[in-house]
Amino acid sequence: MAYAAVSRHAPPADAPGTPPVPEPTYAERARTLAHVGRVGTLATLSRRHPGHPFASVMPYALDGAGRPLVLISSMAMHTQNLQADPRASLLVTQPGWSGDPLAAARLTLMGEGHVVPAEETKTARGAYLARHERAAYWVDFEDFAFWRLEVVDLYFVGGFAAMDWVSAADYAAAEPDPLADVAGGIVEHMNRDHADALVAYARVYAREQADEATMVAVDRLGFKLRLRQGDRLSSVRIAFPREVRTAGESREVLTEMLRQTRGGP
Repeated sequence: MAYAAVSRHAPPADAPGTPPVPEPTYAERARTLAHVGRVGTLATLSRRHPGHPFASVMPYALDGAGRPLVLISSMAMHTQNLQADPRASLLVTQPGWSGDPLAAARLTLMGEGHVVPAEETKTARGAYLARHERAAYWVDFEDFAFWRLEVVDLYFVGGFAAMDWVSAADYAAAEPDPLADVAGGIVEHMNRDHADALVAYARVYAREQADEATMVAVDRLGFKLRLRQGDRLSSVRIAFPREVRTAGESREVLTEMLRQTRGGP
């Protein structure tokens, strides 16, 4: 099948031209992905094989500035690697994605890993256990300690043809999208119960004909659809008429947009 990446705004049907679709910045999208993730891949520099990356599955949480927090044992190889050389990176991929892995969002956070200072351990502990409750069974073991990745640069990939570096300053200043924790439920609900509405959105707001439309992402400014028309696959982003910040507001706006596709007010 041919795959064409298409992006359309949601102007009235008679609006001249097609302005760019408003969407979160890469820094905001990176911060959102780091927020919704729970487990990443930590790459450290091997002590046994100098210069070689050593990758480990790594549960993590975030502090208030979006820096990854990990709870690791001094007996673990990645901990020993960090003790010898603090340089590391953490790869976070889009949770729950079941499609083409190269179409999913992912984020690489690069920096240096250091033990969390004693005066900040209580805060780090609270943030980590809020995400990983089972860690309460070993959090107080003598060989375990909280480490933090001091981020110096990031690389964000939002899917095909959507990628760029994000500065540590821009990432720290950004906030997770307000729909981050409910977006998965919105997407699941729309795909399960409102398939016809998604096709209507594509036809009216993106001016794209489709046999099928699947919502693949949603944020405060709009949503993304994957379309199939015969053997042709494409994707479109459609803007909300106004910013939404809750699941209830998104439901209200999507309902309004559907009424408009049917000629309603």
